[in-house]
Amino acid sequence: MCTAANYTAKDHYFGRNLDLEYSYREAVTVTPRNFPFEFRKVPPLKTHHAMIGMATVAGGYPLYYDATNEKGLSMAGLNFPDNADYKPVSEDGTNVASFEFIPWVLGQFETVAQVRDALADVRIVDIAFSEEFPPSPLHWIISDRDESITVESVAEGLKVHDNPIQVLTNNPTFDIQLFNINNYMSLSVDPPEPRFSKEIPFDTYSRGLGAVGLPGDLSSMSRFVKAAFTKVNSVSGDSESEAISQFFHILGSVEQQRGCVRLDDKYEITIYSSCCNTHRGIYYYRTYENSQITGVDMHKEDLDGSELASYPLVKSQQVLMQN
Repeated sequence: MCTAANYTAKDHYFGRNLDLEYSYREAVTVTPRNFPFEFRKVPPLKTHHAMIGMATVAGGYPLYYDATNEKGLSMAGLNFPDNADYKPVSEDGTNVASFEFIPWVLGQFETVAQVRDALADVRIVDIAFSEEFPPSPLHWIISDRDESITVESVAEGLKVHDNPIQVLTNNPTFDIQLFNINNYMSLSVDPPEPRFSKEIPFDTYSRGLGAVGLPGDLSSMSRFVKAAFTKVNSVSGDSESEAISQFFHILGSVEQQRGCVRLDDKYEITIYSSCCNTHRGIYYYRTYENSQITGVDMHKEDLDGSELASYPLVKSQQVLMQN
């Protein structure tokens, strides 16, 4: 399971938690403009926008989990089991496999508006990258500084939802997630006003009582509400330090700790949390065992090159001793 979010201070930030019980050797990966993207059923992109994000590189191909291109357009794929429905290849429309959807979008477009128009004839088709990497059931959040959409390939076809909250988790489908927010409209960051009865004296015995009823469990529907509440009420200064710190606190509100979600003999954890400054092209991350923020700047790479640049995650805890 996973959570993705946007946050805007002076700059715009996009990132996600990757919640899984295992790792696929993911690394921060920069794809320069002249890396040849070959696609299975659509024309290749010999040149394209450069991008940075988290990917498993398999056979020289970056399988992106989330990424931002040099124009500030961002995208992440999140687990969507049972609901994701990929289609057979058709002669009608644009046939894009799920594993190539992120580079196909980020390689060509600069804004959500452009993507929304391009999706009118797109089919997400049921093609595996390889035997080792079969199609993962996903849906996607696509964002720029001004707006976000959620894209879901379901039994009825490709659904493109406006995402005014700019948050995404997993099941159920996004329209249900968004409607469910109505059940929490009474929550507030302010102390509550007694409305239960005028006859009963109430004691505001603790700070934070305005948010009583905010979900705290780790299910995807609850994480959507918790992340949305935290994100829309977040306040920070405009400095890079304050903004990225606040973004990681937003993701931290819904991160998963080892031992709380058991899957047979394994436990689901937040393998990494990411935060990309989409204006500056700097990709920050933390891992489960390393709470230090580590960054990779795409503009320090040769973006006119043709070779991938990958940075393995720093996973061991980094401790600064002060005496």
